[in-house]
Amino acid sequence: MDLRQLASKVEEVCRTAGNHALREQLNPSVTKTSRERGGISVGHYASDIDSHLQQYVMGALNEIEPHKSYWDELAGEVRPGDRFWCVGNVDGSINFARNLSEWTVTVSLFEANDMGEIYPILGVVHAPALDLTYMAARGQGAIRVRRLLTTEKRERVIPSTWPHLSDSVLCFGMSYFRNESRRALATVNDLTGKPADIKRIGPVSLDLCKVADGTYDAYFEPSLHSWDIPAVAAGAIVLWEAQGHLSRWDGSLINWHEANDIVATNAVIDDELMPYLAARSDNPTVSNPSNDERIARTQEMPPIYE
Repeated sequence: MDLRQLASKVEEVCRTAGNHALREQLNPSVTKTSRERGGISVGHYASDIDSHLQQYVMGALNEIEPHKSYWDELAGEVRPGDRFWCVGNVDGSINFARNLSEWTVTVSLFEANDMGEIYPILGVVHAPALDLTYMAARGQGAIRVRRLLTTEKRERVIPSTWPHLSDSVLCFGMSYFRNESRRALATVNDLTGKPADIKRIGPVSLDLCKVADGTYDAYFEPSLHSWDIPAVAAGAIVLWEAQGHLSRWDGSLINWHEANDIVATNAVIDDELMPYLAARSDNPTVSNPSNDERIARTQEMPPIYE
């Protein structure tokens, strides 16, 4: 099965899982609990939906196209060509708990290249309460599926072409952790008065897709952790296939095995935006590269995207 066909199958799985999750959103069983993350106890909105969702999606994916393992089970030797499904929890758990519409179900597929490096090559981001889906596969472009009443509209997405911070529309994300949120808000403060608007809606998967389709000119968030990888990976494919840019705040490539300060852009606003992010990067020793240097680094990522 080629990647385009596989993406369509995964979309069907996400839609079915999303319908179950949407019904669960109306259930008052969603509670606020405490969870250990990074050695710190943080508030977390949770219900049984995460485990039910993962169990259903993993079973359905295994029937469509079984692979060696899943992303969170990676261990031991990885051989070139090995593929790994990556299934997330509900992305946007607070939105889900508070009966907001901006939450998603995400699935991505990782593949190991000839050097044993693993990158996502397929992604689906489904927002059940919005009846909106984004999907993309390597070399196939990015698609947005919108459903209104009985009609369905499938369209290729492309980023905005707005090149300046002035009158741009940006979006940012915040963290469970106080110091990380302070860094996000400090960056927003640095940018005050330059964009037309800076929005905070979330979740990360949907924010990435909204850069891909031109809703936002750029999105940034500090310190996305290992538990964010499923959402970031699914949105990243949509962004890449739409010809947007994704990197860390210092201009380096995303590391799929550690925390990242991420920034997604329309690929033309970078020169004005990146210095603000580099100044607040968690890796300040790395100099802020020019746009040409960032493009060159992306071209060095074999053999996924130019």
